[in-house]
Amino acid sequence: MLILGGTAEARDLAADLHHDGIEIVSSLAGRVARPRLPVGAVRIGGFGGVDGLSRWLQDNHVRAVVDATHPFAATITAHAVTACAVTDTPLLRLRREPWVARAGDHWTQVPDIGAAAVAVSGHDGRILLTTGRQDADAFAGVTGAWFLIRVVDPPTGRLPAHHAILRSRGPYHLDAERKLLQENRIDTLVTKNSGGALTRPKLDAAAELGVRVIMVERPAEPLGVTAVGDVVSAAAWVRTLTDG
Repeated sequence: MLILGGTAEARDLAADLHHDGIEIVSSLAGRVARPRLPVGAVRIGGFGGVDGLSRWLQDNHVRAVVDATHPFAATITAHAVTACAVTDTPLLRLRREPWVARAGDHWTQVPDIGAAAVAVSGHDGRILLTTGRQDADAFAGVTGAWFLIRVVDPPTGRLPAHHAILRSRGPYHLDAERKLLQENRIDTLVTKNSGGALTRPKLDAAAELGVRVIMVERPAEPLGVTAVGDVVSAAAWVRTLTDG
């Protein structure tokens, strides 16, 4: 079994299947210097596009693939769909449910990172940016605002003129998120709709403090792919294949 991973759900699934004695390999993109590793065998790095992934599936006699990548990892998700179709390999998409605005939230939803940068282009306040290091350069042209850029690894591209870097890795907790927003006088949070409980507290703290949220919507998921929203269902799907 191949798990396309890098998420908490992928790690939980790997642990579950490994405990059952199911042979798995977890694949990580390698974009984080020191990733949290799942149990079991791990490979790190790209496959070389659809052709490379197709060859890897065939050469390693992969029986099925679970795509448990981040909701914004659209490229590998698309590659998995095509490669599994070409090699006739069963594919399951394990995707966490997106966040939904609640009473008290002050969200502006935008379709992509570029639109998020436009949404704050005339802003002269203080912004917490949690979209990841690869997207920080989209805000380099925003000159009026000050950014607190929270990342696991330092960004390598261009950055806004006024910023500070906060290296941090979740999970996060409400009290700490509230304190972070207050101490840095944050009035706007820019984030992606990643979903899940590990980073939800920043949204709860923003709602409490009246902080505006610029929420980047997810890319569209491929059509026609079997999908589940939790690890239990994904593990059950795998077992239906291995039990036979």
